[in-house]
Amino acid sequence: MGTGPSISAAAAPGQGRGVLLYHAGVTRLIIADAHVGHTGPDAADMVQLVGRAVEAGFRELIYLGDAFQYLIGMAKFWTPAVQTVLLEWDRARRRGMTIGLIEGNRDFFLDDPELAERVDWTGRQHDFAAGGRAFRVVHGDRVNLRDVQYRFWSAVSKSRPARAWARLLPGALAVAIVSHMEARLAATNRKYRYRKPIRDLERAARDAWAEGVDVLLWGHFHTGWATGNGDRLAMVVPAWMETRGCLAVADDGSWSWLSSTLEPQPIPRAPEADGGGA
Repeated sequence: MGTGPSISAAAAPGQGRGVLLYHAGVTRLIIADAHVGHTGPDAADMVQLVGRAVEAGFRELIYLGDAFQYLIGMAKFWTPAVQTVLLEWDRARRRGMTIGLIEGNRDFFLDDPELAERVDWTGRQHDFAAGGRAFRVVHGDRVNLRDVQYRFWSAVSKSRPARAWARLLPGALAVAIVSHMEARLAATNRKYRYRKPIRDLERAARDAWAEGVDVLLWGHFHTGWATGNGDRLAMVVPAWMETRGCLAVADDGSWSWLSSTLEPQPIPRAPEADGGGA
């Protein structure tokens, strides 16, 4: 089955280079799979991006899951990278920006009070409207119904007993345990992430469109892919971790791919071998 239409063809025309984004009515910035903490400088890179977004006039910053290598809602688990970015979120929110987090496979208990007071909303799914179009953002780690091993791990690790256990454990020990358990499943999850389950993505797109969604955005798979039906679109947003890019959505419902300096550029194409999943 095909990989769907070209992502670049689906995008609305980007604004000209050097034009301040708020003049174009761009209000939301969507960042997929940042995995901050994966490399040394990435926390500083994210801080710069959030600061630029505030200066450019963005009103909402949406993380499309896996904003950090791991994000656990209790403060005792927060690494220096997490703490650095949270401080920048605090500054951004004081200047009127909304921060929202979609739950990804590396996110745990995002509604815990210690994290909840540092963001504006969290959830597995978030809907918003722009230009009369209905948008939905969801991480995408649950779209593949055949990845039974991962779905079981996710259910167990995010259950009420796991939350209670996490509250009792010392921070360093809990992070070590979670890292070890996730590493054991990384091989299967990586296979499903980089070789996309096309039939499942297309099914999920049709289901969302049937509910009235016009634009469905996923993260999780790290490289881009899109499918469409008329003026409706479902798209995998490329990961910030590899591209340092992000998706801007304007008030009129159009969108554009932006570089780390918030300049419009072509959206990265997936490798030819990507997207061949069943």
